[in-house]
Formats: sequence, structure tokens, C-alpha cells
Amino acid sequence: MERAQAVVIGGGITGASVAYHLAKSGWRDTVLLEKDELTSGSTCHAAGLVTQFNPSPTMMRFRRYSIELYQEIGVFETVGSLRFASSRDQLMELQRGASRARGIGLNVELVSAAEAARLMPVISQDSLYGAVWVPGDGHLDPHTATHALAAAARKLGAQVVTHRRVTGIELSERGTVKAVDTVAGRIETEVVVVAGGIWGPQLAAMAGAFVVSTPVDHQHAALLAVPGHEMPHDMPCFRDPDNLVYGKAEAGGMVLGGYEANPVARWIDGVPWNHAGTSLPPDQARFEPLLAGAARRFPFAHEAGIVKLVCHPDAMTPDAGPLVGPVPGVHGLYMAAGLSLNGFGGAGGIGRAIAELVTGSEPELDLYPYRPWRFGPVHQDHRYAAELARESYKYYYHLRYPFDSDEWGRPRRTSALHTRMQDLGAVFGVKHGWERPDYFDPARPWRRAAADQRAFGFTRPPYFDLLAEEHRAFRERVGIIDMSSFGKVEVIGPGAAALLERVCGNRIDRPEGTVVYTQLLERNGGIAADVTITRLSPDHFRLVTGAGYVNSDLGWLRLQTRDGEPYVRLRESTEELSVIGIWGPRSRDVLAKVTGDDVSDEGFPYMTARSIHVAGFSVFAQRVTYVGELGWELYVDPARAGQVWDRLMEAGASFGVMPGGYRVLDSLRMEKGYRYYGTDMGLLDNPYEAGLGFCVQRDKWSFLSPEVQRRLRTLTVGDEQYVPMYGGEAVLSEGRVVGRLRSCAYGFTVRRNLAYSYLPSDMKPGAQVEVEVFGRMIPATVTHDAVLTKRAQLAS
Repeated sequence: MERAQAVVIGGGITGASVAYHLAKSGWRDTVLLEKDELTSGSTCHAAGLVTQFNPSPTMMRFRRYSIELYQEIGVFETVGSLRFASSRDQLMELQRGASRARGIGLNVELVSAAEAARLMPVISQDSLYGAVWVPGDGHLDPHTATHALAAAARKLGAQVVTHRRVTGIELSERGTVKAVDTVAGRIETEVVVVAGGIWGPQLAAMAGAFVVSTPVDHQHAALLAVPGHEMPHDMPCFRDPDNLVYGKAEAGGMVLGGYEANPVARWIDGVPWNHAGTSLPPDQARFEPLLAGAARRFPFAHEAGIVKLVCHPDAMTPDAGPLVGPVPGVHGLYMAAGLSLNGFGGAGGIGRAIAELVTGSEPELDLYPYRPWRFGPVHQDHRYAAELARESYKYYYHLRYPFDSDEWGRPRRTSALHTRMQDLGAVFGVKHGWERPDYFDPARPWRRAAADQRAFGFTRPPYFDLLAEEHRAFRERVGIIDMSSFGKVEVIGPGAAALLERVCGNRIDRPEGTVVYTQLLERNGGIAADVTITRLSPDHFRLVTGAGYVNSDLGWLRLQTRDGEPYVRLRESTEELSVIGIWGPRSRDVLAKVTGDDVSDEGFPYMTARSIHVAGFSVFAQRVTYVGELGWELYVDPARAGQVWDRLMEAGASFGVMPGGYRVLDSLRMEKGYRYYGTDMGLLDNPYEAGLGFCVQRDKWSFLSPEVQRRLRTLTVGDEQYVPMYGGEAVLSEGRVVGRLRSCAYGFTVRRNLAYSYLPSDMKPGAQVEVEVFGRMIPATVTHDAVLTKRAQLAS
């Protein structure tokens, strides 16, 4: 009987990297299985360009490490890279990207069109506005690099076995990995890493796990050299997002690839096992627009003959992020798949991260955005998932503005209040499949938001004044919002209280009807989620989280359960309850008009919950707020939600009630110092650093010290004029980068641009810094967490 410490499934660059890093970490009895030859999937068709430049801080660091690894094993050619701006807005996007890179410690240089032409003399300067120059970038040969990494893994003791297809993953009665079945027999193991690329979902399904990725066609061509325009071998790699193309020099010509505006998804419900290294039939008509784009930057490309046009599918996830980490419910199963065009760039860092997770080390990077369980039941619809994957592919190069909304696959999920929102003039955005209002434009018919920012660019949004009106309603009168999309998780059973008490920063064991604001914490104190938890009965709690985080939080909780502990049932209940938020100084007056229940301060204290009746309908009310004003969340049967909404709108008319969308929430919450998970805090931050020390029960988390080296601070940036900030911009003090922006919003009450940033702890309120915004240094002041206090409101 064969046995291994770990089995890695997939012989592409990612699988080779995982095997290498496991062996390097001391797990020498690791076996890599490949059903064909090494590099027989997407790896063998890759162009091999690798850049460090990426909008994700985690991916940027993955890529930086990958380059270091490839240099170490001698397979990387450092020729630098240029990312061109062929439009003014793309130049601004590059300025923004360069600032974000500097904010996490990657020095990149924004160069002029003339300097770009000096670095790459073969280009045309027509419609060229500048470029980002990254001298440490380069390229490699995919085949050589993968085999070199596999050889390095073998040298450390790992086995690399080809032509051995996995046919099943065997689990124990407890649901833990027990063995891998193959065409050549069984291998006992307690750890399986799925690095099977486009086959990832099918391999995970062998263990009863659900993950999401879709194969999307990608084409690139080898172009012959054009006499008089030969490209030197050491020419920098190039990327021209406006023209949708990338490439590198090869044999005097170039390897040219790109990203089609209307890409093709295939095999959306399963990839044939016999597919391997052979490419698919290419589509010249689909490639022609990319050739035309290349010719705008390289005019001689029209004269170049095509040696070969290659078409191959790449695994794309709905959000263009890879699947990296453990799989809840199947102990010992890990994913390193769904690379989403981050193959060679991400593989080195992903392999190291998986090895850290498997061997019990603390990962160096925040892997939260890449959790393989972040997608939910809505993504089990293969056609819907494919539409999202295609759209992610489309925007891999095509400029997507920060305020743009997804367009494809809509509408997918609508709340029971959807038609009410339509009648009020909603402009719908989308989150985790939910159609929900971004804002309201009552003078116009409802519509779905799309690539709206393309019309106004990096300037003040045309709906700015509409947001100001919604803001004033919540702050000065009363606002109402459909919060049905917020994620809800029921935690039920004799072990519910103990589980939550163990993983939450705050005290959970409180009386029934108590609402607790808390963070879910990793063992080291890193923040895994930001939630409210309501105790409904001794053994029943309801956790409420963001719409996009519900499956992540549910999966994380499942990972925290332990054998031998009392039973806990975890299930999502998001669609079972509609939720109406009503907040503002007059919210109590509105609620009192439609209920006979006591909603006074004494009768319904803050952070408590109980059932009341609104116009005769049963409603579960929680007195809690996300905007820093008096108010309630009202949980109601979806069949009755419209009736409750109508009664509240009617009762609120005399108080100036106004519906609000999700865009205005940032403005409202940031004036009061409220945080948002994923942007303002994550796995690499603890509650004290995030300014949430008041949520930590010291007796539970005594090893966490309130004395921290960095802390999330509120900044006021510039003056009263709107500043286009979107997050990630570098923050500097005396010319030195000291942080990067997290959340950003315009505070309509305080009439200031607000932003959060982690800064050295000695930079206290009153400190002066600068924020790099599109190449300009904007003065900023560190202020108190909440720039708007009750005292300030009363004074105004």
C-alpha cells in the first residue's frame, strides 16, 4: 500500500510549486500526480510573462516572490516591463496603480511617452500618454520553469509521477481526507492539494466539495519578425491595456496575446479528462481586433505573418481571484486552483502559502480574498458562474473604474422589496448576485448600473448631490434602506454558545435578546470577520455579516468546529428574511406611529432585540446602527416585507423619510468611525490595531496587547472640494511612505474628504501627512476616529 504525507494533484506550474514548497518545509514524502505529462494543462500554452504590478496587495507580493523563486532556480530573464497608457484615463489609472504599489512597498516608475520609446524604440508614440516601468519584471519559458521546479522538488525528496490520473478522493467517516484513488491504485494520505487548473472543481467534487471556476478561451500568437523592425531578445515585455494586448520579443518577432471583449466560456459543467496539452481550434476572427490593437502601438505588426495562433482555456473565477486555502467540511483538502490568469505570476507565492497552511505555519499574507469557499449556492448555476467569469476576463485589461458595476448575468437575486425600489427610482448595483440600490434618482426611471463611471471618469460623480440628500435624510431626519442582501447565518445547538465564545473577540454569553458587535478572530488575533451576533434563545444565535462575506464567514466557522465538542448546526438563512433598516433622529417617531410596542429608550435599549408588531405584522427588531444614528433593523417574512415597508414610508412622510442606497453608507459610517471588513481590517490586523479594542474581552484574549505599533487612523484629505480617492493610495510623511488608504468617502455633514489608513502608532490626531492622488501630493490631517460626534451634531 502506497502512503504519502501529502498528495498534490496537477502537474502545472502551481502543482510543481506546491510540491516544491511542501518538500522544502520538511514534508519530503509528498507525491505530485499528473494525469498526462507535466505542463499538459494551461501551463504549456502560457506566454510566460511575469510582472509584479497588480492592484491586489496579496497578489503583488505573490508575484514578487515568484520572480525571486524563478531567479533562484535560474529560469527567469529579467528584461523589465512597460505598461502603456494609450488614453488619458489609463494614464490616471497607472498613476493610481503606481501609488498603490508604493503603498505596499513596491517601487515602480511612471515614465513619459518619450522615455517609454527610449526603452522600447520599436513602438509608436501615437496616442501614448506614458507608461509604468518595472525594471525587475521579465519572462520565462513555461516548460523549462515547470520542469525545473519539479526537479527541485524531487531533489528535496518529493515524488513526481506522470500519466497517473486521480479517480477519487476517499474520506473517513468524520469527513477527513483518507486516501487518493488513481488509475494505478490507492495512495493513503491525510492531505490533498488540488492544483488541477481547469479540472479543479471536478477534483474538489470527488471529496464532496464545491468550488467555482470556469474555463474561458485565451488566444495568443507567435508573429514573425518584420525586416527592419526586428525586436531584440532583451526588449522589455509590454502590456497595453487600452489596446487589450501584451507581448514579448521572440526570434526577432513577438509573442502577442490579449483579452477579448466578448470571450468564450466552454465546458462550463466539466472539462473532459482526456483534454491535455493539445490546443483548441483557434478563431482568427476573434483575434483580429487584438491584432489591430497591437498595430496601433506597433504599426509594422500588420506586416508580420502569424507562425501559429494558439487557443487554450484558462480557469477563471467569478471575481478573477484564485482559489487558495483549505476547504471547510473536508479536513485535509486544500485548493490551489482557479488561477484566473495569475498562473506564473502567482504560482510561486501560492505554493509557499499552501505549504505554510498545510504545515501549520502562519501565512505571511492575507489570503482572505482568495478563500476557495467564498462563493455560495447562487454560483452553483453554471451559466451564471460562467457569465461572471467571462466578464472578469473581459476586464482583465479593459479599464474598469472603481464605481463600475458588473453587468453580465443580471438580474440573479432580487429582494422581496425589489419592485418598491424600482418605483422609487433606484439605480441598482449588484453584490453577491443581489440587485440592490446604489442610490436613488427619483426624477428618472429605475435602471441597472453598469460601466457608468466611463462617462465621467476620475471626477466627482454626477449623482454626488443625490448622495448628499440621502445622507442628510439619515443624519437629520430619517432614512430607510433595504438591507435584505446582508448575510445571515444561524448558529444552533448545544455547542453554539461555546463555539462563538471561543472564536469571537467580544463576550457572547449574554442574555437572550442581546445584540453583540464583535470580530471573529484567528488564533493569533487576526480579524477573520466583522459581524453582529444576536442571541435568539439559549442555543440559537444569528450572525449578520456583509452580503459578499456570508459564505466566507460560514465556511470559516465550519473550520473552527472541533471533534468531541457539543453539536453545532451552521446554516445560511439570508433569503429567509427580508431586512429593513430605518435610521435617523426621527426613526423612533416613525416606528412609534406603526407599532403599539414600547420603542422608547428605556423600553427598547440599544443593542437589544425582540419581536414587535408593525401595523399588525410580526417583525423581529434589532436596535443597532451602521450609520451612527438612532435606528433599528427590522427582520420580516419576505411575504410581508412590502406591507411593512409601505407602512413605514407612509408613517415617515411627515418626518421627511427618504430611501437610501448603499453608496451613501460609506459617507455615513466614516463620519462616525465605523469600519468595513476586507477594506479596513483583515487577517493581518488585530482589533487593537483596527481601533476596535473595545470589542475585545481581555480575559479571553489576554495575549493581545493594547500597545500596538500601528493603528487605523481617520484622515481628512484636502479641503471641502471633492477629491477622487478610491483606496490604496500611498500616504507619506516627510517624503516617506508610512501607509496606504483603506476606505474613502466624502463626509457630507463635516464637508470633508475622509479616509482611513494604518499609520505608525505615534502619528496621533493632529499629525500632518500627504496622500498621493493621481500623481499629486494632497495635504491631509490625522484626526479622531469619529470626526462627527453627538456633541458636534448638537452644536450644529
